[in-house]
Amino acid sequence: MGLSEIAAGLELTTTQVERGVATVDDTDVDLGARLRKFEEELPCTAVAAETVLDAYESGTSVGDAGAAAALAPMTAAKLLHRCGVEGVTPISPTARRVLRDWLDGRLARADALELADADDAEFALAAYVETHEPIPEPAEAVRRDRSEPITGDALVSKRDALAETMSTGSELR
Repeated sequence: MGLSEIAAGLELTTTQVERGVATVDDTDVDLGARLRKFEEELPCTAVAAETVLDAYESGTSVGDAGAAAALAPMTAAKLLHRCGVEGVTPISPTARRVLRDWLDGRLARADALELADADDAEFALAAYVETHEPIPEPAEAVRRDRSEPITGDALVSKRDALAETMSTGSELR
């Protein structure tokens, strides 16, 4: 029995009252202007930050996004973290616990590096991520700026790229 057979006898007898939440739409303010307010807290200029965020959003790697703004990959990763991008830390959850032990003074740095199985650069970035929280306002601005729905050609290309991972209805039986 398919959905069309199940829904064959259903009909709508009442109408729903639209109750929305009052919102303020400030999406016409560009991301660069939002980032300029917090430039002193970011590891680079607002212009460079916008370039990195745009490049990263388009699917480039952290290193390539940094190169687009003439920044070192480490600086680009720090910026992405401060702007609320998840998953920038280069070490595993277990290694993060080891890092926290080092930060708390319970382990020597050499021991923590060995136990975390990380090189100096990875360890330094992970330490930065552990000791610096994302800045709430830029993180929210980045989230709002990136929340536009995917439509048109972008949607088609995304579906094409993910086609092998999608199942059809016949595969679920």
